[in-house]
Amino acid sequence: MRILIIGGAGFIGSHLVNLLYNNNEHDIVVLDNLSSGSIGNIPASLKFYEMDIRETNLENIFAENNFDVVVNLAAQTMVPYSLEHPDEDADINILGLINVLNCCRKHSVQRVIFSSSAAVYGNNSKVPLKEEEPTMPMSFYGITKMTAEHYLRVYNELYGIDAIVLRFANVYGERQCNGGEGGVISIFAKLIAEGLPVSLFGNGEQTRDFVYAGDVAEAINAALCVNGYHTLNVSNTIEVSINELIHNFAQVAQKEIIVDYQEARPGDIFRSCLDNSNLKQKLGILPRTTLQEGLLKTYAYFAELAREDKKLG
Repeated sequence: MRILIIGGAGFIGSHLVNLLYNNNEHDIVVLDNLSSGSIGNIPASLKFYEMDIRETNLENIFAENNFDVVVNLAAQTMVPYSLEHPDEDADINILGLINVLNCCRKHSVQRVIFSSSAAVYGNNSKVPLKEEEPTMPMSFYGITKMTAEHYLRVYNELYGIDAIVLRFANVYGERQCNGGEGGVISIFAKLIAEGLPVSLFGNGEQTRDFVYAGDVAEAINAALCVNGYHTLNVSNTIEVSINELIHNFAQVAQKEIIVDYQEARPGDIFRSCLDNSNLKQKLGILPRTTLQEGLLKTYAYFAELAREDKKLG
């Protein structure tokens, strides 16, 4: 298949690009505006377009290529930023997606795989949450993801475009920027590697379901040939408190971590854990990376960055 990976130079996208490139089963094209991604994350042999999904000439790229599948990983992912800039959040996450979907419709793209989020569920205490739970987001970011899911459903119903909605739990791993829902791990890893204290918003008993980016890439890969419209959680179904996370980091980094507790932030969900039974049933896979294994990989990456920065002065 010929696959367009939008946001392929970014965090999750680069993990997916590396997986598909190494498997050598598909023809891959990458599009990214490089706002948070890096061209260095993409193999030099791949066709690459530097463009924002909101640009009107996006259609030219679809006209030049005969895409079978589009994987849309481009998004504004930071909850606090969405609360301060709801217009920009909606512009990227909703209008940008509509632009992509219109290009898919006009140029006969068979399937769209979309990166949604646990944020659509809001502060629902019935964890682990199944896909059938009502969506009640607490942030503008969550609202845009919920709205995007409906656009995908209706494009499937009206135009027959297969749409696979993957609701990610808190994704973490190498090459993550200090933002997004799972950004707490990258923020902590960077600070700990530099020997600095970490700031914790709330009492630390809030929980998250952390899933390694490499496992997310495997889930996307498994969804490339799925027909119809589906909504699937991508998670470990393991609830981990932020205090537990810090304890695990101390073991991985083998150093004492100083924690600066601050007031909880508005829009933050207290408990988050997603049921992944449908992921196993529909795609036949489950995440394989334990939190300890993922933290070792992630911390090693940020520790190496810290050493390089130190050398540069």
